[in-house]
Amino acid sequence: MRCAKPFTVLLLGFMPAAAFAQASPANPAGPPAEKVTQVIVYGDDPCPQSQGDEIVVCARLPDSDRYRIPTELRTDPNSPQVQSWASRAKSIEYVGRTGTDSCTPIGGGGFTGCTQQMTAKAREERKAYLGSESWSAAVAKERDKRLGNLDAESAEIEAQVKAEEAGASNQAAPPK
Repeated sequence: MRCAKPFTVLLLGFMPAAAFAQASPANPAGPPAEKVTQVIVYGDDPCPQSQGDEIVVCARLPDSDRYRIPTELRTDPNSPQVQSWASRAKSIEYVGRTGTDSCTPIGGGGFTGCTQQMTAKAREERKAYLGSESWSAAVAKERDKRLGNLDAESAEIEAQVKAEEAGASNQAAPPK
């Protein structure tokens, strides 16, 4: 233990010298620093040309991502990092609570608060998921989204089958 302290001081004494030995713009002994520009281009947009010693690196994304929020900024609305302090405080309200309307196995009537907690949590989840939209409107919208393509495809197949049947009936009919 006693050896570690002088060794640490000695090591810290050499660290600034190593930092000054690195090449920097003020130190002409090192190679000049290259300027690298990273650009994201969408669709068929051209990548900008480099100017002088500059290096341009282009990442190409589909045109459909042009106006989207970048993936690193998209978050899960239910994650604890996004929750407001008010909802965190509300969940802490139940910690340490016992007895009637507490939903705990402790005390008489501790079971009585379980239904209240479940319904309150379901209301909060529904409000977070739907916002101001009604449940029936959300179900109808989801149904339309899932079945929308099926109606168009079935109408197309039906027209194709009718055309084939009409063509087959014209060929099968004996000439008069």
